[in-house]
Amino acid sequence: MFLKNLSLLNYKNFESKNLEFDSKINCFVGDNGVGKTNILDSIYHLSFGKSYFNPVSSQNIKHGTEFFVIEGIFQKADKEEKIVCSLKKGSKKIIKRNGKPYERFADHIGVLPLVIISPADRDLILEGSDVRRKFMDGVISQSDKEYLQSLINYNKVLSQRNALLKYFAANHTFDKTTLNVYNEQLERYGTDIFTKRLKFLDEFIPIFKEQYIAITNNTEEVNLTYDSKLIDEELKTLLENNIDKDKALQYTSVGIHKDDLNFTIRDYPIKKFGSQGQQKSFLIALKFAQFHFMQEISKTKPILILDDIFDKLDEHRVSHIISLVNQENFGQIFVSDTHAERTEAVVKKIHQTYKIFKLES
Repeated sequence: MFLKNLSLLNYKNFESKNLEFDSKINCFVGDNGVGKTNILDSIYHLSFGKSYFNPVSSQNIKHGTEFFVIEGIFQKADKEEKIVCSLKKGSKKIIKRNGKPYERFADHIGVLPLVIISPADRDLILEGSDVRRKFMDGVISQSDKEYLQSLINYNKVLSQRNALLKYFAANHTFDKTTLNVYNEQLERYGTDIFTKRLKFLDEFIPIFKEQYIAITNNTEEVNLTYDSKLIDEELKTLLENNIDKDKALQYTSVGIHKDDLNFTIRDYPIKKFGSQGQQKSFLIALKFAQFHFMQEISKTKPILILDDIFDKLDEHRVSHIISLVNQENFGQIFVSDTHAERTEAVVKKIHQTYKIFKLES
C-alpha cells in the first residue's frame, strides 16, 4: 500500500498544496516552521480521520478561512482508494471513501494502516497513563473492530455512570439498583477489553524487545508490563468495593480506563533512569513493533512516517534505523528533517527510489 497523490486546501498553514509521491521514500526538508510536519500530519489525518498533533479539528483550519479539505489517492493491492477529509466551521467533519461518506468514523480505522514516529511520542514516557492506554488501544483497534466498539461502548457507559454519581451528590440521594445497571455494562465491555489487551501484549512484547535490540545493537534489558487491578480482581468486585469512594469523588475510580503500561530499562522506570537516547530508542522500538504487529495482522505494509527522525539521535544511529527500513517488509516511508544534505546522504545508502521535497517559508 502507498499514497500516490496528496492535495491540501486550507489545512493548517497551507492555502493549497498538491504533491505526487514516490512509492518508497519521500523526504520533506526545510527550516522549522515551513510545514513539514503539517504535511505528514495530513497523511495521518487521512488514515485516522483526525490530526496526530491537534485533535481539535477546527484548529486545523488555516487562519482566515472557513474550511479545510485533505484528499489522498492510495494504491492498495490492485485497487485505488480515494479518501477525502473535510471540515467546515460550525459543521461536522466528513470523511469519504471513494465518494461515499462514512456514517461512523470508526469504520475507517484500519483501512489504511499507518505508523508515525515523532518527537511528540516522548509524551508516552513523560505524560500520564491515558497517553499509554491510547497507544495500546490505537494499535489493537486498527486490527480489531469489535475491540474498538467495546471501547466506544465502555466510554459511553463510563460517562453515564459518572454523570449519575454527580447527580447523586447534587441531590443527596443514592440508587444502588440504577448504579448496578451501569456496573454490569462496564463489567461486560471492560472484561472484554482487558482480555484482549492481555492477549495483545503477550504477542507485542517479544516483538518490541526484538526491535529494541535491532535498533540499538545491544542487549540491555528493556520491558513493558501491564498495570491493571483486573489482574487480581474482577471488575464487578472492584466497582462494588469502591462505591463509597466513587460517591465521594463523583466519578468512577476503578476500571480499565485506569490501566497503564510500565516502561522499564534494567528493571528501572525509563522515565527516571533512561538517557534521552535510550528513551528515543525505546519509543522507536515501540513504534517499529507496532508496525510489524499491524503488518502481520493486516497482511498489508503500513505507511511509515518518521517526523524529525534526527531529534535526539546521532547520524550513525539514524543511518542504522533507516537501514532497517530497507528490508522487504517495509513499504512507503515519509521522512522530515531540517538538513537536506544530511537526509539525502542517509537515504542514498538504502538503494531505494526516493523523492526529496524542499519546503520554504
